[in-house]
Amino acid sequence: MTVTASRTVRVGVIGVGRIGSMHAELLARQVPGAAVTCVSDAHDETARAVGERLGVPAGPIDELLASPDVDAVAICTSTDTHADLIVAAAEAGKAIFCEKPVSLDLAELDRALAAVEAAGVPFQIGFNRRFDPAHAEVSRAVTEGEVGEVQLLRISSRDPAPPPIEYVRSSGGIFLDMTIHDFDMARFVARSEVVEVYARGAVRVDPAFGEADDVDTAVIVLEHENGCLTTIDNSRQAVYGYDQRVEVFGSAGMAVSENPLAHSTIVRTASGVRAATLPYFFLERYIPSYVREWEAFVSAVATGTTPPVGPADARAPLVIGLAAWRSLREGRPVRV
Repeated sequence: MTVTASRTVRVGVIGVGRIGSMHAELLARQVPGAAVTCVSDAHDETARAVGERLGVPAGPIDELLASPDVDAVAICTSTDTHADLIVAAAEAGKAIFCEKPVSLDLAELDRALAAVEAAGVPFQIGFNRRFDPAHAEVSRAVTEGEVGEVQLLRISSRDPAPPPIEYVRSSGGIFLDMTIHDFDMARFVARSEVVEVYARGAVRVDPAFGEADDVDTAVIVLEHENGCLTTIDNSRQAVYGYDQRVEVFGSAGMAVSENPLAHSTIVRTASGVRAATLPYFFLERYIPSYVREWEAFVSAVATGTTPPVGPADARAPLVIGLAAWRSLREGRPVRV
C-alpha cells in the first residue's frame, strides 16, 4: 500500500450516519495530511448528502474499496458488518480504521484480524478515549513511573441518558457497547493485561433494560497481571451530565483525570459557589480525542509505522466484556 507523493492519506468513509459523518468531517477539515476522497452508506441518500457537503463522490462499497484514490478506509457501519468489511478492505490492500468493537463474537473478530495479518495492512481500532489529553496524561504518569508501582485504578463511566432500547437489543449490552471503552482504558492506564473479571449489575434506571436481558447499572472488578486492581462503575443515566473520570493510585502517588466543565466560569457569592455543568453529549467531551486519534492513524499510514491501537487492543476488551457477561450471569469471578 502506498500513499500519494504529497503524503496525503486519502480516506474512504464507509458508513456516514452519526459517528461516520463526524469522522468524515474531522478528516476533511481538522486532520492535517488527511483527505476524504469518497463515502459510502447503506442509505444512498445519506451518502449523497454527506458527499455533497464534503465535495466528494458517494458510491457503493465495492467501488470505494477498488478505488485507486483510496489509501485507507474508515469503517463506521453497524457492528455486525465490521468483520466482513475488514476482510474485504484487507484483501483490497487498504489501511483500516474501524470503530469499536470489531464484532460481538470472538470467532468473527479473530477471522477479521487474521485477514489483517495476512494482508499486512495497517489497522487501528477506534478507542478514542486513549487520545483524550487528560486520560493520556494519567497513563503517562504510570508509564514514566511517576506514581510508582500501580496498586489501584478506578474508572467511572456514566452516560447522561439511556440509548434507545432498539439499540440496546442489538448492541451486545452494557459491557460490549459501553464498558468496553473502560476495559480498554484499564489496560491502557494499568499497562498490564486483565487476568480475572468479576461483574455485578442491576436494573436501576429503566425496566426495559431488564426486558432486553441487559442491565443499566454495573460495577466490575478487574485483576491485572501486575497485581493492580481496577474498579469500574457504570450507569446509563447521570442526570448532571456526561461523567468520565479515571484515577490511578500507586506506591509513589496518584494521578486523576477529572471531568471538564462546559466552560470555566465560577461565580462566588454570599450564598455559595456556582460552576458550569458537565458536557451533556459525548461529542462535546471527546472531539479533541477523535482528532488526535485520526492524527495518530494518518501519521502511521503516511510514515509506514504501526498504528498505536492495534489488533491486540481490539481483541482484549471484547474478551474482557464477554467474561464480564459470564461473571454476571454465573455470579462468580471469571478467569481470562
